[in-house]
Amino acid sequence: MKLNRSLQLLVLAVCASGIPALADDKKSSSPDEKKMMEKMMQAGTPGAAHRKLDPLVGKFSVKSKMWMDPSKPPHESSGTAERAWIMGNRYLEERFQGEHEGQPFTGVGTFGYDNVTKKYFGTWLDSMSTGMATMKGTLSGDTLKYTGMMSDPMAGKEVPYTMNFKIVNNDTQTMEMWCAGPDGKQMKSMEMTYTRIK
Repeated sequence: MKLNRSLQLLVLAVCASGIPALADDKKSSSPDEKKMMEKMMQAGTPGAAHRKLDPLVGKFSVKSKMWMDPSKPPHESSGTAERAWIMGNRYLEERFQGEHEGQPFTGVGTFGYDNVTKKYFGTWLDSMSTGMATMKGTLSGDTLKYTGMMSDPMAGKEVPYTMNFKIVNNDTQTMEMWCAGPDGKQMKSMEMTYTRIK
């Protein structure tokens, strides 16, 4: 018991002796800490790459085409998408409402630009799945070119896909998506047109 008590007193003494040093550190950060804080501030500050997404803000009517089989006509549907900046203009959030095969369909997406990786990215959740689609890509001219992964119930696993999202102008965007078809070859699986509601 004496040994344990001695150890406790020693730990308390060491901790107590470090308190003034911790207080001093708060008053004056080392050059390395200042540099680290500057880098963190730069990485967390929205910039010109984020502003490229400004035309996506607002409410849009959406016309969709979806192909399950390239040999058959696409399923066509309509809906609305509303997007707004969140968290101090760091991320763009989309709320989608529409229908699929006569059933109500809702989705939530997030889009943004990572100052660290220098990549645009996105996520997607919807009412017809329990998985999350993710994507990363670059902006080439007026087109965001993404590659990503999504859960495929037919394959029973995550599968890759590619997507081009074109900012036609301030009032119009188009999206095209490709993934593996029934024969395993890449096929266009979806096409969407967004038109601003004025």
